Amino acid sequence: MKVIKIKLEEARDTTSEAAFLEALRVAGLEGEIDVSHATRTVLATDNSIYQRRPTAAIFPRNAADVERIARLLAEERFRSVVVSPRGGGTGTNGQSLTDGIVVDLSRHMNRIIEIDPIKRTARVEAGVVKDQLNAALKPHGLFFAPELSTSNRATIGGMISTDASGQGSCTYGKTRDHVIALKSVLLGGVPLVSEPVDDAALEQLCARTDIVGRAYRTAREISDNQAELIRDTFPPLNRCLTGYDLAHLRERDGRLNLNSLICGAEGTLGFVVEATLNVLPIPLHSALVNVQYEGFMDALRDARALMEHRPLSIETVDSTVLALARDDVVWTSISEFFPDYNDKRSAQGINLVEFSADDLGQLQSRVAEFVEHIRTDQSVRRLGHTIAWGHVAVNRVYAMRKRAVGLLGNVRGSRRPQPFVEDTAVPPEQLAEYIAEFRALLDSHGLKYGMFGHVDAGVLHVRPALDLRDPDDVALIRPISDAVSALTMKYGGLLWGEHGKGVRSEYAPAFFGRLYPSLQQIKAAFDTFNQLNPGKIAVPEGVDSTLLKIDAITLSGELNREISDAVWEANSDAVQCNGNGACFNFDPDDSMCPSWKATRQRIHSPKGRASLMREWLRLQVAAGTDVIARPRAMRLPVRFLNSLRRGRNKEDFSHEVYEAMSGCLACKSCVAQCPVKVNVPEFRSRFLEHYHTRYLRPARDYMIASLEYTIPRLVSMPGGRQFYNGVVESRFARLLLKHVVGVVDTPSIAQSEVRKAIRCAIATPELLMRMDASERERCVVIVRDTFTRFFGGDVETAFVELAESLGFRVLFAPFHPNGKPLHVLGFLTRFARAARKNAQTLLDIANTGVTLVGVDPAMTLTYRQEYSKVLGSENVPNVLLPQEWLAAAITSSHTPIERRKSFKLLAHCTEKTNAAQATALWKAVFAAAGLDLAMPTTGCCGMSGTYGHEARNLATSTDIFALSWAYQIPESAYPTINEESPEVLATGYSCRCQVKRLRGKTLRHPVQVLADIYRR
Repeated sequence: MKVIKIKLEEARDTTSEAAFLEALRVAGLEGEIDVSHATRTVLATDNSIYQRRPTAAIFPRNAADVERIARLLAEERFRSVVVSPRGGGTGTNGQSLTDGIVVDLSRHMNRIIEIDPIKRTARVEAGVVKDQLNAALKPHGLFFAPELSTSNRATIGGMISTDASGQGSCTYGKTRDHVIALKSVLLGGVPLVSEPVDDAALEQLCARTDIVGRAYRTAREISDNQAELIRDTFPPLNRCLTGYDLAHLRERDGRLNLNSLICGAEGTLGFVVEATLNVLPIPLHSALVNVQYEGFMDALRDARALMEHRPLSIETVDSTVLALARDDVVWTSISEFFPDYNDKRSAQGINLVEFSADDLGQLQSRVAEFVEHIRTDQSVRRLGHTIAWGHVAVNRVYAMRKRAVGLLGNVRGSRRPQPFVEDTAVPPEQLAEYIAEFRALLDSHGLKYGMFGHVDAGVLHVRPALDLRDPDDVALIRPISDAVSALTMKYGGLLWGEHGKGVRSEYAPAFFGRLYPSLQQIKAAFDTFNQLNPGKIAVPEGVDSTLLKIDAITLSGELNREISDAVWEANSDAVQCNGNGACFNFDPDDSMCPSWKATRQRIHSPKGRASLMREWLRLQVAAGTDVIARPRAMRLPVRFLNSLRRGRNKEDFSHEVYEAMSGCLACKSCVAQCPVKVNVPEFRSRFLEHYHTRYLRPARDYMIASLEYTIPRLVSMPGGRQFYNGVVESRFARLLLKHVVGVVDTPSIAQSEVRKAIRCAIATPELLMRMDASERERCVVIVRDTFTRFFGGDVETAFVELAESLGFRVLFAPFHPNGKPLHVLGFLTRFARAARKNAQTLLDIANTGVTLVGVDPAMTLTYRQEYSKVLGSENVPNVLLPQEWLAAAITSSHTPIERRKSFKLLAHCTEKTNAAQATALWKAVFAAAGLDLAMPTTGCCGMSGTYGHEARNLATSTDIFALSWAYQIPESAYPTINEESPEVLATGYSCRCQVKRLRGKTLRHPVQVLADIYRR
């Protein structure tokens, strides 16, 4: 591994930027300024094909900070400084990408200021996420209508800046239609509150001599003098203009509304810091009819007739998306709605047709009428339909549709669907013919593609599959873009249906024609010297700058091309991240990604870590480092000296990557939930292995990694358990461990281990082969792990008692270290050795025909994931989770002790995301025992193995717990067995440790409850 030195000045001359940032500090900026290579790398990409590394990032804490930024920008000495506002970073056209300074309003400016349920309004800061707002509105029976596939991470400010819309826009309109007023900060630090104004108010505003007056005068002149040209230029589409919407400058009542310019302006006119929005009542009832078609074009052609039934929306997906969904975690919850029809022929296209109403009878009648139509109409080839009734079921199906953007990035092969011509809008009645020509264009280049979108609005997202590391494929971007632009004009449409212009702004002059100078006038009125997100939408006339060109901006593939094919393939779990940002999910009750949610720092997210790994690989390859071969550590004295110098060697980019990787909990939620299956724990381990060939490991790594080896030996010694417990329970030792080793809350060894060792025999192939087949069938072998065995209290004992109560003989597998801590910390050579030895022992036992069961989910799933990757799945034993075995072991012949009680299970993150179907089995197991079990949706507990035991992670671990688990386990007295409140259970050993630490409560494992129920 080489030392990679990065300088701020690498991208361009940053003298003015450096002076600007220093002036900002002096001016009293309350937020943060970050010039680290790591942060700039993460902010260099969005969900587009482009990559532009900014020179710095500013994270304003409030509107006053934004005013400080805008005030300094207007000073003559800083006219060469350019900035770009940024929200969720989910744009598909590079809207917020810049080689200047990023102003990220999402980290701090994310307060919901006020909700008025009477007036049905909400006032929010720009960084509020759409789903965050809707979660706050839901108790009032209200919602913010514009729907996006990225609604769980897209900010309101970003939605305003792109005038975003999506599903349901034919009913609810675009973001602009729900904006009552905006509070913006213009250059010079001048505040602007924009809302519709009548002629009298407009006259007063135009009389102002500042930037506000100039903006209103320009808007009035254009609306008055160009009205006829505006009407003649733009088609009357549902997806009207995004970006300087001249067609709606005047409201129907004649009032001038500057928000029609600001909505969709992509930060080129000013900084939107606050918005007052109108919100709507949530329909009481909804239904989704999922119509499946033999051909995708049938789905498009059918949309015309379906729209006559006035549905709320019609969404479509093609077979590519559906096939990818089948391999995704989302499929478990929606498979019932997409069975195969007509002799197992899979649907090639699907229309999701939603109806809603406040009266259930009315809804049922409308759906029945619609179903009768699709049953009797023979104009297209339909395979059948299913119906999802109610908001819960409807939202389950839409979860798949929302993941379509990310799922398309997970196709196999080097060519992957890319977003660069994907949100065109044409009249809906022209959509089928338009798409037919679009497909013919792509077919002529031999390209595959994926499609999904909003057929009711005439918008279909078409993503051609290209390998952006292949120059020949990159060369297709220009001719395809030009051809699609011409094709869209031919059918009376627009190139930008809902995702904004961004880098594709170069086509604006062609679409606006004689009106493009009006856009230049607007830009000049707000931003005379082209400092705000320059090169997008319009450039002031006379400025020495032009609109960005789609093939003159650095593509991510150009930098990725510097990574050799061998390195690229070996690190596919990191490099294939397409920036869709699913890991930025705001929902505290969603498992991905806990470190991002707690820190609000994008380097501590799967996308952030994948971006850093990709950049680190690129730089290491350029330096001549072999990052594929098993790394050889430098001699100990050299690593020692390097570690001592680390404080002075801050320019080594590897340190920034290490900081990001060290913040990962290794919960593996990203492995299952990321649409493109970015696997942070896997590539994190590889990085740590390389990093520590140059720099010494901290003492805590060795202590944690050695637990599986030292604890069994210590316990086997006379008085070993008492000695260990006496040490770790002493105040002095705990202080030493915390401040010297870096470990906190070291658990004590449980007394129950002594009892278990006496109770069960050790399984050996010889012992098992002496049994007959029926005996082996009634035998279960527990695969023990260090944490459950020595620290897990009575959980393992309870499993033994439960299995025996069910009529099984219980044996213990010979104990060998599982190795998971080794893998987490990057001791990969030692992990492979441990895995090989343990797997062979367990295979020898499994080959006798007995069942293997592991108690802790995280440790047990290591066999299916890390072991399989290292050894190959054919060389790994099948170790079941407890509920997988119990689902078959508990039969009607087992009668539980009569005890009625309800329970609530909080599953381990790794279990519920990587083994979702298995996790759901707990409900069936408890039902067989006559028990009610709820499984609420929760985020991460914050412990995640040993993460929460590291002193450096203690604060973040506590913050993560507070996001979700704290609400499930209040600080009030814990309910006893006789109380009506459900008892909270937890499957993960680490989860139970976290609750014990932060709530002082001991949660039971589900097997402890069942053992109590079935105890003889």
